[in-house]
Amino acid sequence: MPLEQSSDERLPGVSVTISAYNYAKFLPEAIESVLAQDYPEFELIVVDDGSTDNTSEVVARYGEKVRYVHQKNAGLSAARNTGIKTARYDFISFLDADDHFQPTMLRKIMEAFVKLSRDFAVVACGTSYMDITGRDLETKSLERKSTPEELTCRDFILKNCCSADAVVVRKSAFAECGDYDTTLRSSEDRDMWIRISARKRFYVIPERLLRVRRHPNSMSKHADRMKNNARRVILKAYHSRIVSHCDVVFWLRVFSFLHFQAAWMYRDEGRRGCAIRDMLFSITLWPLFRNPKRLNEPPWFRLRSVIRFSRELLHLA
Repeated sequence: MPLEQSSDERLPGVSVTISAYNYAKFLPEAIESVLAQDYPEFELIVVDDGSTDNTSEVVARYGEKVRYVHQKNAGLSAARNTGIKTARYDFISFLDADDHFQPTMLRKIMEAFVKLSRDFAVVACGTSYMDITGRDLETKSLERKSTPEELTCRDFILKNCCSADAVVVRKSAFAECGDYDTTLRSSEDRDMWIRISARKRFYVIPERLLRVRRHPNSMSKHADRMKNNARRVILKAYHSRIVSHCDVVFWLRVFSFLHFQAAWMYRDEGRRGCAIRDMLFSITLWPLFRNPKRLNEPPWFRLRSVIRFSRELLHLA
């Protein structure tokens, strides 16, 4: 899709909000990755979600460069909502306390915003991954986003297509679409992107400008919670009729892919019996995805997974 030049919009300010809960050991790297941005106009807010470590002392080292907001522990969604309400600028970006921005993150996303029409509420970027020490991890080579593209609510209902922190969002979108759902303990970002993309437009640039840390304390390691919250988000979208209930094929694909993802989460927790169960259920719901690359998966990805899980289970036996 060609970019549309907007002549009346110059590079505006961005409020970057870091949500922090007992991650003082990682927080300096996150803060410094924001302060190192080559974009000239931003503020940095750290929302301390009731940390019991020395998070406040870490933030104090940076003086006036960082605004500090403390709240009683209420969860990630509540911390992001606090950041939105505290933000001074009309554009908002999010960062978890253990992740990093690349130095060009804000500039490249805001340059895209300026070229797009005002009905675009979100611009997102690609993500790379690192381990707990900051060492780069291998990223899938099947990424479909080699060029900029627009995503719709159907894309996000089927699969969460971008990381929670890989975005800059118009603040007005939250006023129109609502706050983050504080009852969700995961998948709250997917829920938000579905709601926004159902009303506004969502654009993705392919550059990997966010580095996400993978470690044992990541929420993505809790398979049951992740599966249940993802299911709740999908059911919210279903009951809101964003996509018609008559589109049975679409919804079968959605729930099929949900069980595929759950299977891998179970496998990563060592629960290989649950992994095989969910993978077979995924295949039963929808036998064949004709364009697996669109899902960032190889051909016959579920059959290959069943074979792999079965071999691992037999090896353990």
